[in-house]
Amino acid sequence: MLETNNFFHATRIVEGYGVLKTVGEECNHLGFKKVLVITDSFLASSEHYKVLKDSLDKENVVNYLLTNVKPNPRAEDCDEMAAFAKENHVDALIALGGGSAMDQAKAVGAVVTNGKTTIEWGDTELEKKILPLICIPTTSGTGAEVTWCAVITDTKRQYKMTVGDPVHMIPTLAICDPEITLGLPKSLTASCGVDALTHCIEAYTVQLHQPITDALALKGISMISENLEKAYNDGSDRNARRNMMIASTIGGMSFISSNVGAVHAFAETVGAWFDTPHGVANSLFLPYVMEYNIPACPERFVDIACAMGLKREDGMTDEEYALKTVEYVKALNRKLNIPTIRDIKGITEENFETIAERSANNVLSADNARKITKEDYLNLIIKAYNDK
Repeated sequence: MLETNNFFHATRIVEGYGVLKTVGEECNHLGFKKVLVITDSFLASSEHYKVLKDSLDKENVVNYLLTNVKPNPRAEDCDEMAAFAKENHVDALIALGGGSAMDQAKAVGAVVTNGKTTIEWGDTELEKKILPLICIPTTSGTGAEVTWCAVITDTKRQYKMTVGDPVHMIPTLAICDPEITLGLPKSLTASCGVDALTHCIEAYTVQLHQPITDALALKGISMISENLEKAYNDGSDRNARRNMMIASTIGGMSFISSNVGAVHAFAETVGAWFDTPHGVANSLFLPYVMEYNIPACPERFVDIACAMGLKREDGMTDEEYALKTVEYVKALNRKLNIPTIRDIKGITEENFETIAERSANNVLSADNARKITKEDYLNLIIKAYNDK
């Protein structure tokens, strides 16, 4: 049997400074008459929401606003929004925010057209296409504007499930306006930036990587390495901000058609249990999983080192050069003042074993570059916890 690859991408991307003002026109072109904007209370009071609403009003697009979006979206909140959307007969959704708002909007769209509840669509394919969705990212990290899945928390089980479908949950349009990120706090610039880096690194090293996703991942790694510190140190650097937003979108396009691995298995575990923001959770574990994975594919980490612009000294073996990527990420986390595991409220040595067990049971562990067990996770958590 011939080996085949699937690359999924059907979202139109509009990118550049000022494109937020075009959303109303885009809705008219797409035939949307009545839309629900899904965002959080902070963004709802921002100038960016005002620009969005003015754009919709100017084009006579009826628009509603709901703001019950939490950092790790909950299934019950998705169901409540879906009920509102049904009652008001909206014909499209607009997500304004980071990955949480975009994931919640995807789940809302799924329930509106497929019925049932969010939990009932967890980890199973949809039957119908979701309600048309316009995604407007406000951070440079998740790439959710071009992905066909939503990670939603089942609070009763303390479990992050995936609501997704490569055919039926594809955002219609991504509006990527870096203007929105110019005022992003340093902490969000940092954690979201490392989140995007994680997507690219894992997409390039997981077992399901393919040539198209490889090309995207390496370009994303290169752009993030060149621009993240610049955006962090000078949040008004327009070129760095734009490049980070593009790199984030590239990361989303890459991992959604390959996969992510052990870093995300760990992040989903602590995110569901301790409500740790996803970008922070990925940052905590990224360099340690990279180091663990190098023996399985040293040549791939050599490519990553090159994409990062790291100098290869004479006589270095592939593994020695690959290890420079680990030191680079550790140093980057320190420069960006990323929290350590010791800084995360609720995570203590007493629950390491349970974190390890839940991470090992996460389906993403199966596609990690190197086979990983509960004992491996436990050793990595202890290593990360004791690293100064």
